Amino acid sequence: MTQSVLLEVDGGVGIVTLNRPDRHNAFDDEFIAELAQALRSVEADESVRVVVLSSSGVSYCAGADLAWMQRAAGYGEQENLRDAEALAEMLRTLNELPKPTVARVQGPAYGGGVGLIAACDIAVGTYDAQFALSEVRLGIIPAVISPYVIGAIGARRARRYMLTAERFSAAEAYRIGLLHEIVPGEDELDNAVGELVDALLACAPRAQGECKALIRAVADHPVDAELIADTARRITRVRASAEGREGMAAFLEKRKPTWVSGTEQG
Repeated sequence: MTQSVLLEVDGGVGIVTLNRPDRHNAFDDEFIAELAQALRSVEADESVRVVVLSSSGVSYCAGADLAWMQRAAGYGEQENLRDAEALAEMLRTLNELPKPTVARVQGPAYGGGVGLIAACDIAVGTYDAQFALSEVRLGIIPAVISPYVIGAIGARRARRYMLTAERFSAAEAYRIGLLHEIVPGEDELDNAVGELVDALLACAPRAQGECKALIRAVADHPVDAELIADTARRITRVRASAEGREGMAAFLEKRKPTWVSGTEQG
C-alpha cells in the first residue's frame, strides 16, 4: 500500500486515513483501489473492532480528482463503467463492513467525499466543515454515491442539494442527518470520536455486525409476514450464539462480558 491511504491499528481500532492533502484527498482510480484494499484489510483483521475513516490536511475529501476526470473524459464506455464499478464496490465494502465505522470529518467534503461520510455508520464533524453534492455543476450526476446519501439525508433533501449543488454548513449537515454530531475544533473532534470508539468497544462485536445487517434488511421494507419471520429468525440465531449467551450471563452475574477484556469467545 502506498502513502495515499494510511492504515494503523491501535487498541482494537483500525484508523484508515486519506492521505493526499496536496490534492484535498480527492480520489482517482488508484486511490479508490488503495482505499478498498485498506477496508478489506481491517475487515479481515480480527483484532480490529472499530474503524475510523479519517483524513490528513485541511479537507476531508474533495471528491473526484480533476486530473482523473480529465483523463476519464477521453475514456470509452467500458473504461468509464470499469471506474464507476470500482468506486461502487469500494463504497459497498465500506457500507457493509461488519464492524462499526466512524467518519472523522475535520474539513470540507464534496461530491464523492459526501458519499464516503454517508456510507459510514456514524459521522462527526467540526463546525467549519462544508459540504456539497457538486456533480451537476460539472454536467454529471452523483449516481454511485446516491444510495448512501439518500439513505442518510432522505430523498426530499437530496432533491435540493443534488439539484442545486449548493454548499451547506456543518450545522445543516447535522440538521439533515449527514452528521450525527458537530464540535468546535479538532481537539473536540478527537474527544468525540474517542468517546464513540469507547462506547462501540464496550458492545458485542458479532452483535454489532448482525445489527448492521438487520438495519439493511429492515430499512424501507414493509412490515409484512416475511419481515416479521426474518427478524424472529435473526434474534433466535443471535440469542443462541456463544456471544449472546455470554452477554446474558455477564449481565446476570454483574460482570464485564469477555469481549470488553479482549478474551471474546468464539
